[in-house]
Amino acid sequence: MNTTAAEAPRLRALVVEDEWPARNYLVELLEGTGAAQVVGAVGHADEARRILSEGRERLAVDVAFVDIELAEKSARAGLELARELVGTPRAPLFVFATAYEQHALEAFELGAADYLLKPFTEERVGQCTDRLLARFPGRNSAQASSTARIVARKGNGLVFLDRDEVWAFEASERLTFVHTPHGTFDLELSLSAIESSFGDALKRVHRSWLVHAAQVRELVRDGSETRIFVGAGLGGERRGVWVPVARERSAQVRAWLLADTRGLKR
Repeated sequence: MNTTAAEAPRLRALVVEDEWPARNYLVELLEGTGAAQVVGAVGHADEARRILSEGRERLAVDVAFVDIELAEKSARAGLELARELVGTPRAPLFVFATAYEQHALEAFELGAADYLLKPFTEERVGQCTDRLLARFPGRNSAQASSTARIVARKGNGLVFLDRDEVWAFEASERLTFVHTPHGTFDLELSLSAIESSFGDALKRVHRSWLVHAAQVRELVRDGSETRIFVGAGLGGERRGVWVPVARERSAQVRAWLLADTRGLKR
């Protein structure tokens, strides 16, 4: 694949998985994060070895997502592939993506960057790419600065939104929505992908909600429940959305909201 300037900050990933439904789904999840560009998806260790080894056909790969038990002579062909290549010049990071927990210790002893268990989820793959980006200084900031506008679906058409128009992003029933002064629209990215694209402008206040920091207008605590209002205005004329704050995040969210403020005794 050719890499455009806009794609350059993304991680270049290779997927090695012998079951094509799992292979295609992992490719979809990785691309959906916005943090990774899948440059190859193969079903056998020999194909991966040819791509990752030195030679004219070698692709530049930052990270290889490898199933441990591939349909080959060796039941642990994925581990053997990693063991063979770890430490060689320009070897990628390895993430093992498997249905078996019992190989985790051996995988991390080999220096695995992460260990994904099937069935894969958007949230877990997003966490993985976030960890990987931390291993490549400069990728995260470059990617965040590249997101100037958001495109969302409105019926059969598209709407284009400036970043400052966003109030919050919500994940609900395998869908993602963006809440704005103009209405609520559908997105085709996971919350993890959106979070990595915006950088510090967004804050995760709940596993299903990201809020635009500059658009938070009110915080309310009612017993053990905390919620915040994100939008425009206060009182009866306000427009926006009430967002629940996870209990385990409530103290952190309150401290974050008060960080650069004056008016209350601390």
